[in-house]
Amino acid sequence: MYTHILDRFCSKLLPRINQKITKFTVDPLSMKRILGAVDYSQLYSLSFVNFESEILLQHLTDKSMLHLLTNQITHITVDINSEKTEISNENENENEPNIFEFILLHSTCLNDLTFFQKTSKKYPSILSLNIPYGSSLSLSLIKLKIKINTFGDCLYLLNGCLPSLSTLIIHIKKIDRSTSMINNTKELFKLKYFSLSTNRYTFDYDTQVVPLLRRMLNLEELTLFISVIRTRSAYIDGNQLYDKVLNYMPRLNKFIFSIHTQVSNEYSKKQIDLPSNDDIRNSFTKRGIQSIDVFADDKLIKNTSNCHVYSLPYQFNDFLFMNSSFQGGRFDKVRLLSMDDIRPFEHELFQIISQDFPFLRKLSILNDIPQKNKQYHSSTLITFNHLFELNILCDFVGVNLLSTQYMILKCIYKFKEELSSPDEAVKQFFEQYGQIL
Repeated sequence: MYTHILDRFCSKLLPRINQKITKFTVDPLSMKRILGAVDYSQLYSLSFVNFESEILLQHLTDKSMLHLLTNQITHITVDINSEKTEISNENENENEPNIFEFILLHSTCLNDLTFFQKTSKKYPSILSLNIPYGSSLSLSLIKLKIKINTFGDCLYLLNGCLPSLSTLIIHIKKIDRSTSMINNTKELFKLKYFSLSTNRYTFDYDTQVVPLLRRMLNLEELTLFISVIRTRSAYIDGNQLYDKVLNYMPRLNKFIFSIHTQVSNEYSKKQIDLPSNDDIRNSFTKRGIQSIDVFADDKLIKNTSNCHVYSLPYQFNDFLFMNSSFQGGRFDKVRLLSMDDIRPFEHELFQIISQDFPFLRKLSILNDIPQKNKQYHSSTLITFNHLFELNILCDFVGVNLLSTQYMILKCIYKFKEELSSPDEAVKQFFEQYGQIL
């Protein structure tokens, strides 16, 4: 059926509209037929989806495709996910064809590239590219959106190999101290928009991220989504951000952020004075950043405390490391929520979450502290109407998710094992949804 429809599409429809087509999204089954059917004089944008790396490279090296890349295409989107279910070889990524390098070297008109390639739980390594130090990957690229493995990969991209780059939207798997010899002090005059996100904690915000941001003297828009662990200083607040970062960006007119700081003196035992929520809020407002919210611990609990401060309205799809200090808000864009605390998550907190995160798709809960009020009963049913995936390792009781439309319970067996005495609500949950496991 699909082949028949594709044949008619290529032979009947495309010859009539080919001069009006400017964008195409293609997959492995349709790419060769569609792009080889007719000429597309107005085509400037291509999106490649559901490809394996080797298959995509075969298509890109086709003569007609190379002609498009060299002479016509200005916008490209690549989304490759070749994760294997079995245990992967540590060197498997090294054998993957470097689609990123190929596209940049052959797409001489390229202005805008979105590149997501994930193989065996890793993103492509930019540091492994066979490009001489100081050489250019692309003279034309203005905007790049990419997911990478290390902070060193980020430094490489900003080291002159993309001399026209003015917008960089980058997600880093983990920010560690870079072992590369790349200079992290040279000014980045052309960069106007920078977005940095990572879903893991980093110890190297002050030594790696701050020096990078201070190089962006002409930056107009900055987006930060980061979680930081500190052992010798307090939370990141408005004063620190201004003194260490924003003061070096005189042209900055837009700052979107979600910054989570975890303070720990477990090993140093150093006395750390923690500011209050009001102190943190005032540190932003006095710097002209008015629309923010903050939830912070005002004392160490088991040598650890947390602070989450973010701009409003909340602009990110993820909300990470929520703890019991959360008091509520409005988070219509959030699809993934992770919760983690050394204090119990009480029933009331889940009521707040179900109301304030109305479109939540994935929920992860990590907490092995029993609820203090296990006998609490509420007349209001807790519902997550769009929840698709639930990951649980905890000892909470009485959370009713009985209005969920569909769920994948990845950790359901661990959930069962950790609950020594499930209450009737949990039993009812298993009885109603046990058949999908």
